[in-house]
Amino acid sequence: MNTRTSSFFLAFVLLLSGCGIYNFTGGDVGSAKTFTVNYFQNYATQSPGSVFDPGLDREYTLSLQDLILNQTSLDLVSANGDLLYEGEIVEYRISPMSATSEQRAAQNRLSITVNVRFFNKTKEGAEFEKRFSFFFDYPATSQLASVRDEAHQVIFERINQDIFNESLADW
Repeated sequence: MNTRTSSFFLAFVLLLSGCGIYNFTGGDVGSAKTFTVNYFQNYATQSPGSVFDPGLDREYTLSLQDLILNQTSLDLVSANGDLLYEGEIVEYRISPMSATSEQRAAQNRLSITVNVRFFNKTKEGAEFEKRFSFFFDYPATSQLASVRDEAHQVIFERINQDIFNESLADW
């Protein structure tokens, strides 16, 4: 290597090391090495107007685990993680959003709300309990079953990214 290439390489390494413990997604995991996502129970039927969707609890729990695995260098453990996510699904509601001139729904909205408790063993004061919610609009002429997978993917992505930002993105 010539001097110029060596200098550039050294500057690049120093620049990266100066970035501390941030990863390229913007998450600050601090000194944490592991995380746990406890099973999110589905309590949606306890909210008036909500309906029960079988398997939603497992599907949601796995989606949150996947997002954290993909956006951090943390290892998933079944218990006693440095970071702990737990909570429950508190709402799963289908509502008409707009009407046609014949007074029929033209569009429906699926809304999901998740209550999350976050604990960080490595950083005092980082804990929170908060509700996160998002929605997916679809034509009233469609049955939810025909758009369910897409709707869940869109909603989970947004809710999970909001949870990630709240818990690990120290901007």
